[in-house]
Amino acid sequence: MIVPLFLAGTASAQEQSGGIGDSAPAAQRPEPGLDEIIVSARKRTESAQDVPVAVTAISPEVIARQDLTSIEKIAARTPNLNVGRASNGSGAQVTMRGIGSSSTSIGIEQSVAVVVDGVYYGQGRIINEGFFDLAGAEILKGPQALFFGKNATAGVISLTTADPTPTFEAKLTGSYEFAGQKAQVDGVISTPITDTLGLRVALRGSTMWGHYWRNEQPVRTIFFGGNDFVAQPAPNGPDEKELLGRVTLKWEPTDALTATLKVSGDANDVGSSSWNYAAYNCGRDDNRMQLTPEYNCSTSDFVTHQSLLPTEVAASYPYARSDGELYNRYRSFTATLNLQYELDDVTFTSVSNYNWNNNRWTCACDYQTNYTPVMATENSSFDAFSTELRALTTFDGPFNVMAGIYYQKTRRDYEQYVSFGVSDNGTDAGQYRFVDLAKNSYTDGETIAGFGQLTWAVTDRLEAAAGVRFTHETKDSFFVQPFVSPAFSAVWGQDIETYTDQTFNNWSPEATLTWKPVDDVMIYGAFKTGYKSGGFSNGGISSLFGNPVDDLTFDPERAVGFEAGVKSELFDRQLRLNLGVYSYLYKDLQIDFFNSSVIAFQTLTANARTKGAELELQFAPYAVPGLQLRGSLNYTHARYTDFPLAPCYGGQTLEEGCNLEGGTRQNLDGAPLAVAPEWTGAFGVSYDTDLGSDLSAGVSVDSRFSSSYLVSGFGAEHSRQDKYGILDATLRIGASDESWQLALIGKNLTNRLYIAGGLDGPNTPVAGAPYGQHADQLGFGNLPRTVMLQATTRF
Repeated sequence: MIVPLFLAGTASAQEQSGGIGDSAPAAQRPEPGLDEIIVSARKRTESAQDVPVAVTAISPEVIARQDLTSIEKIAARTPNLNVGRASNGSGAQVTMRGIGSSSTSIGIEQSVAVVVDGVYYGQGRIINEGFFDLAGAEILKGPQALFFGKNATAGVISLTTADPTPTFEAKLTGSYEFAGQKAQVDGVISTPITDTLGLRVALRGSTMWGHYWRNEQPVRTIFFGGNDFVAQPAPNGPDEKELLGRVTLKWEPTDALTATLKVSGDANDVGSSSWNYAAYNCGRDDNRMQLTPEYNCSTSDFVTHQSLLPTEVAASYPYARSDGELYNRYRSFTATLNLQYELDDVTFTSVSNYNWNNNRWTCACDYQTNYTPVMATENSSFDAFSTELRALTTFDGPFNVMAGIYYQKTRRDYEQYVSFGVSDNGTDAGQYRFVDLAKNSYTDGETIAGFGQLTWAVTDRLEAAAGVRFTHETKDSFFVQPFVSPAFSAVWGQDIETYTDQTFNNWSPEATLTWKPVDDVMIYGAFKTGYKSGGFSNGGISSLFGNPVDDLTFDPERAVGFEAGVKSELFDRQLRLNLGVYSYLYKDLQIDFFNSSVIAFQTLTANARTKGAELELQFAPYAVPGLQLRGSLNYTHARYTDFPLAPCYGGQTLEEGCNLEGGTRQNLDGAPLAVAPEWTGAFGVSYDTDLGSDLSAGVSVDSRFSSSYLVSGFGAEHSRQDKYGILDATLRIGASDESWQLALIGKNLTNRLYIAGGLDGPNTPVAGAPYGQHADQLGFGNLPRTVMLQATTRF
C-alpha cells in the first residue's frame, strides 16, 4: 500500500528535477538504513511517508536491475495488481483491488489509469508500449480523481522518464533472454549542450528467435463459405520485435523557468496476436475443447492452438497479410512539453501533450481454430491532445492552495472485418468476399475540467486538506456496418447509421486529515471519490433485435469511500511499517458481455463494494549494511452489491441460478468480482556488498503469492484461477564505480501459469451439448520462466 516493496536498497524512487544539475547520478551501492522515498502523488514533491495516499514507489535502480520495463512486468511484482494482455477489444484487462475493466470493448477506458510524465494514457493498448530509461514509478491505489482526473477509479500507474544529466553520461546495455531467445540493446546518451540546455537520447531495439508459448496446432483443413482451405499453424508466440526511442531537451534560461520537451516513438510487432490465450477449463467431462475435442484443456503448460488465415482468404481480406499471419502491429508517437515557472511563493506548471497510436491485427478469434473458425482483422487509431495548467502556493502561513484547469481533445477511428467461416460472397465482392460482418466507427471526445485543493496546517503536526474536481465531457460517436453477408442479413443491419451525442458532468470531492503524533509516525484518513467516463462501444454490433443506441452506449462509473492508515519509521529509520484500511462503493461499474438473445455486445453497469486492509514493511538493519527485507500482506473483499439481472454465463443451469428473465439472467448480489483474490502478498530480500576495493555484488530474491479468484465477472465457478506463487531472483557483479556490471535476472522461476482475465469460449457450449455443459474457459496468461543475462557499461 504505502511503502515501496521493491527497493533493493537504492536511492529515492523519483526525484522531481528542478534543473539539469538535479538529475540523479549513476546508481551507488546503498548506505545502511532506509532511504527517503520521494513521490509526486499529489502533483508536488513529497516524502512517501508524509503523503496521505496509498502509494508504492519503485526506484530507477530497481527498475533497471529487475527489468521492470512494461506495465505487465510491474504488475507481476505488485500484489493486488493484475494485468492480462488481450488480442482485441481494449487490448488489456487491468485490475487493482478487485476493480477493473474487461477487455472486450475498445470503448471502455481502464479503471486503472496509466500516467507517463504527468500525461494520462487511458487506452488499454498502452500495454504494448515498452518503457525504459525511467526515473521512477509510482502505483497509487484507490480513486485518484482530484489530481489525475477521470478514469482513475481503481488507481494510477504513474511513470516518469529520465531527464538530462549535468555532465556527459553514456550507457549501453545488452541482454539476452534464454527461453525466448530474445536479444535487446539499450543505449542512452545524456549531455549538457550549453550551461542552460541539456539533451538526453535513449534508444532500445529487441528481437526474438525463440518463444514463450507453444502453438501446438497442426496443419488442418478450414471451411470458408463452402470451400475447404489448408491452414498452416500459427507460429509460437509472441515472436516480438520492437524499436523505440525518446529524445529529451531540458532548458533552464533562468533560475525560475524550466522547459522540458520529450518526444518518443514506438514500433512493436508481434507474430501472433493471441499468443497467450490458454484454454484452462473446458465444459466437457473429459476437459477437452468442445469445438476441437482432440485438444485437452490444462493450465500446466503454456500452450495454445491456432491456425493462420488461409492464404486464399487472406489475399482479399482487408488488413490481412498475404501469408495469413496472426499479427499485431502497434505504432505510437508522443510529444510532451512541461513548463515550470517558480516565483517566491507560487509555482506555475503547464503540461501539454499530443499522443497517437495505431493498432492493426489479424486474430483467430475463437482462439482454438476449428473447422469453421472465427477470423477477424482490425485497424484502429487513437489520438489525443491535452494541456493542464496548475498553480501551487508555498506560503509560510497555515493555508496553501493548488488550483488548475485541464483540457483534452480525443479521436478514435475504428474498423473491423469479421468472418464466421460461413460466407463466400463471390469474387465480385472484392474485399468482402469472405467477410460476414464489417464495422466502421468513430468517437470524438472533449473534456474540460477544473480542480483545486486547500491545505490547512492546523498545527505543526496536524494538516487538513480538501479539494474538488469538476469534469465536463462530451462524446460524439458514429457506428455503421457497411457490409453484412446475406447469411446474416436477418440478424445484423447493413448501412444502418447510429449517431449519439453524450454529455457528462461530474463533481469529485476529496478530503484528507493527517496527524503526526511523533516525528516518525503519521496517521491519516481520507474521503475520496472517483469518476470514469461513460461512452460508446466502437466495436459493438448493430443488431436488428436490439436498440443500437442503447446497446452501444453506457453510463459513467463512480466511486466513493474512505481510506485510513498509519505510516511509521522505527528504530532510527531501520524499519518502515505501514498499515492501511479502505472501503469503497462503486456505482455503475462497467461490465461488458455478449448478449446472445439480441446477438450484440452490451456494456451493463452494476454496483459493487471493495474493502480491505494492507500491511507493508521494509527493514534495513544498521548491523548488516546492504541487507534489506521487504514484505506485504493484503486482504481484499470485492463483491457486487446490486446486480439483480446479471447475464448468465455460458451453459449455466436453472439450479445454478440462471432462473430469471426466461432463463437468461441471474442475481449476482453478493457474488465476487472478476480477478479479485482475497489474499495477496509478497516477500523479498536483497543484499549488496563490496568485493574488495574495485568490485561490488548484489543478490535479491522476491516472491509473490495470490489466493484463488474467479476470472469471470458473472460468477462462473469453473473459471476459478487456483492459488499460486511466483519467484524472481537477480544476481549482480560489477565495478564499484558502476562503470560496468553483469547481471543474471530470473522471473517466474516457479514456471507457474496464471490467468489475469478471460472470457467464455466463442460458440461454446456447442449446439446439442448436454444440459449443464459449461462454456470453455479461455484466459490471458502470463510469461513462463525467463532467465536473462544482462551486461551494462557506462562511459
